[in-house]
Amino acid sequence: MNKTYLKLSLDLDFVLIAITASLKDYVLCHQINTRLNLNFEKAEDHEVFFNVDEAPLAFSKYYFYVEQGDNDFFILGNRSSEGFLIPEMNKVDYFMIIQGYIDKEDLNYIISGLNKLPDIQVAAQIDPFKLKSNENLVI
Repeated sequence: MNKTYLKLSLDLDFVLIAITASLKDYVLCHQINTRLNLNFEKAEDHEVFFNVDEAPLAFSKYYFYVEQGDNDFFILGNRSSEGFLIPEMNKVDYFMIIQGYIDKEDLNYIISGLNKLPDIQVAAQIDPFKLKSNENLVI
């Protein structure tokens, strides 16, 4: 009998920014909205199943859409009461995901704007392909 193998590949076609800030999610989004002229709003939590026979873990999620560039912006919390969204990045508090094309100038504006916020320790771009738990970031 012939065996057929199914090879799955994740759609990781997005920009990932790791943010370290000891702020509540709504305070962080308010500061980002004010500083960078964005309009993040609370969305339904991002749920991830770590084990089939256990309930999913919920992580806070905020959403903003830009019609001009057809970009989706998300801010995901990395911590929940039971664990981390990306366990190997346990020092990171939030992730910003930008789906759609964004040029280097706009990306640098966002990263430098995040780093200028006094309550953000660091904001840096990360390659999602280098993360072991990158499947948890698929929205």
